Amino acid sequence: MAKVTIRYTDYFTETIRRMREDGLLLVTSDAGGKPNVMTIGWGTLGAIWGRPVFLVLVRPSRHTYSRLEEVGEFTVNVPVRELAAGVNLCGTVSGRDHDKFKEARLTPVASRQVRPPIIQECVVHYECRILHKNDVVPGALAQAIMDDAYTQGDFHRVYYGEIVAAYADQDAAHRLGEAAAALPGAFPMARP
Repeated sequence: MAKVTIRYTDYFTETIRRMREDGLLLVTSDAGGKPNVMTIGWGTLGAIWGRPVFLVLVRPSRHTYSRLEEVGEFTVNVPVRELAAGVNLCGTVSGRDHDKFKEARLTPVASRQVRPPIIQECVVHYECRILHKNDVVPGALAQAIMDDAYTQGDFHRVYYGEIVAAYADQDAAHRLGEAAAALPGAFPMARP
């Protein structure tokens, strides 16, 4: 399937929905080019400093964290519902010990403008370069968030990635729309 350039907002609703249902796939690579993939359930698209951005949250304990710090680029890939088992696997094992691409049957493919690859089987892709990063400040969080998300004290770093390329499969709207139609009612909130 050919991938066509899109505006970064074209699939906003579908991207957020898929993130909340099963998660999105964040791909990083080390300086040598070895890719790693992890599932993310928290993030958003928007505009900051007059630039299109994708914000992602990654805990320092994650293998992906060192890759983001080392290379400063990432891709966010939107999977269809049929990839749910692979998305789940990528969120439950570490790239330190597993080849998640192989185990989840995902294919890394060269990106257009950044070093980390995209995932061929996904239908929407955002390529990002880190503009800014900051750590979640425990004292500034509402107690309900502290109680729900940080019982272990492993606070996220927030990465502001400028979207330098966005593209999708030609039939992405159809494939993502079919997934939405198959789900009854409201969708659950994924956890990172």
